Amino acid sequence: MAFPLPNASTDLTGQVALVTGASSGLGLRFARVLAASGAKVAIAARRVDRLEALAKDIRDAGGEALPVALDVTDADQLVGAVAQAEAAFGPVTILVNNAGIPDAQRAHKMPLDLIDRVIGVNLRAPYILSCEVARRLMAAEKPGRIVNIASIAAFSYGGNGAALYSITKAAVVRMTETLAVEWARNNINVNAIAPGAFASEMMDGMLERMGDISQRFPRKRLGDPAQMDSTLLYLVSPASEAVTGTCIKIDDGQGSR
Repeated sequence: MAFPLPNASTDLTGQVALVTGASSGLGLRFARVLAASGAKVAIAARRVDRLEALAKDIRDAGGEALPVALDVTDADQLVGAVAQAEAAFGPVTILVNNAGIPDAQRAHKMPLDLIDRVIGVNLRAPYILSCEVARRLMAAEKPGRIVNIASIAAFSYGGNGAALYSITKAAVVRMTETLAVEWARNNINVNAIAPGAFASEMMDGMLERMGDISQRFPRKRLGDPAQMDSTLLYLVSPASEAVTGTCIKIDDGQGSR
């Protein structure tokens, strides 16, 4: 196998990406970045009006985007979202499992419906989506890249009413490791990114509850989603062809070690 020098291409021309939770925050940024790098992007979330606005921005910039209405707690919609993306652009070769929700309650006070929803959105949905995308890639005999958005909370927990969130994100990391092993023979790479506290709609809610937590951090700032661009592109591009089963922490030195 011949590789260019340096082997560092992030050109995604010809790739088809599906990004969940794309109506705001990190997912919106991820969709823009993938489209700017040449991928055709299916953007999925519940808030279709926001998806339409994002799709217009991507198209105006010369990219291709397909809004997909998606409630990730509905398994039929998850399978349907992959089918919609494939019908419009061809087989999904890049999946970014970004959709996630916080619990924001002490563990012993969580109602059962919230427990089910946090597990459903944060763990069940990315598992179902990953399997559906992998199944179709195997049938088409195509390689693929899956990037799961975990959290630094998978590795450290401050005891601030996010126990189940932390548990589900740790499970996402383990899911990444196990599926990477299972699908390596099919040339499907599965990796994860574990962000610290980054500016997002979810983070806005946390700041309302807890105040300016950034002042507790060594650099006294929240991360900017743009600071994850290079890591995302690395994990979905030819440059990381041999990287699978890895979780990259991007926390600006915030997390405890």
